[in-house]
Amino acid sequence: MNFILFIIFFLSLVLSTFLNNFFIKRPIKFLVKKANNSAIRFSTQSKPIFGGVGFYAVFLVIMIVSLFILKDDVFYSREYICLFIIVTLSFIMGLADDIINTPPSFKFIIQFLCAFILIFNNIYIYISPVEWINYTITVFWVVGIMNSINMLDNMDAVTSLTSFSIIGGASLFAIFNDTGISDFGLIVMLSVAAALISFLFYNWNPSKMYMGDNGSQFLGAILAWIGISFFWNSVPVAEFQYGFNTKQALIVALAFIVPLTDTTTVTINRLLRKQSPFVGGRDHTTHHLFYLGLSNRWVAAVLFLINTTGVILALHLINTGSDFNYSHLWIYFIFPVVTFLFLYLNTKFTKVK
Repeated sequence: MNFILFIIFFLSLVLSTFLNNFFIKRPIKFLVKKANNSAIRFSTQSKPIFGGVGFYAVFLVIMIVSLFILKDDVFYSREYICLFIIVTLSFIMGLADDIINTPPSFKFIIQFLCAFILIFNNIYIYISPVEWINYTITVFWVVGIMNSINMLDNMDAVTSLTSFSIIGGASLFAIFNDTGISDFGLIVMLSVAAALISFLFYNWNPSKMYMGDNGSQFLGAILAWIGISFFWNSVPVAEFQYGFNTKQALIVALAFIVPLTDTTTVTINRLLRKQSPFVGGRDHTTHHLFYLGLSNRWVAAVLFLINTTGVILALHLINTGSDFNYSHLWIYFIFPVVTFLFLYLNTKFTKVK
């Protein structure tokens, strides 16, 4: 199976590179830039936003290839059908926003629909013996992370690198450990990781291409699914304590430290200024690192390092198993707390330029 996984990864990398190069040389006019020209953004939107188109094209090819490799294992699989539907809905929703600038309500409807489709197919966060609590947290998670990844896509390579650290880390861990992730799930993760590597070549500052909302919503759906299947539900039921497991929440906070911190920081600051958290601006944690004196490349590199460290700690926590001493859990809290305080306080001490 490992040889097949290598072939899948290589195929995805080659296909993604071919598509990105094709889009750069032959841009389709109506997708050259975002429809909403009046929004406040950190940089110009005059570059092609084909990143998500490449992601989705690779995803479709891998879905077809999976039918031949795994055969009946996926043909009747609810996970296969569910993932295909939510990823397609998310991509189309993001593409529509790029082209015609759809209202926020449309995005929320699609995101809620994705959450309900996951729950209906028994893919949801299990953190309590009370099912409605699990369903509610799952809805908040799916909607929240899809918006979080979309909001984080505000500077060259930041979202690409952050997403790669999560998906790449989960993929490597799943290859060498028994995680409960299906062969199909692992194939999807590796193909998306390969597509991200190819996209980074064009998205690294100074970027030649953006992923657009079609790309960030695609990644948001993929990461919401990985978050549930791999990170949230990595703790065995036997370890549950009083219907709520602190270890679960900590694993997720570590693995998604950069997008969660950025979204929380922006939301707090904008609400304090009596502004909408969903309107674009130059007040993200990424921007304030730039105002601090870091170059665009260094901002992307630093945030990648931070999130990769969080992913490594999360994977280590997953690997501890049921023999973990909960009295040591506080040690793992230090990193996300220090990271949040640093990034949040930096937005208070540096001025928007």
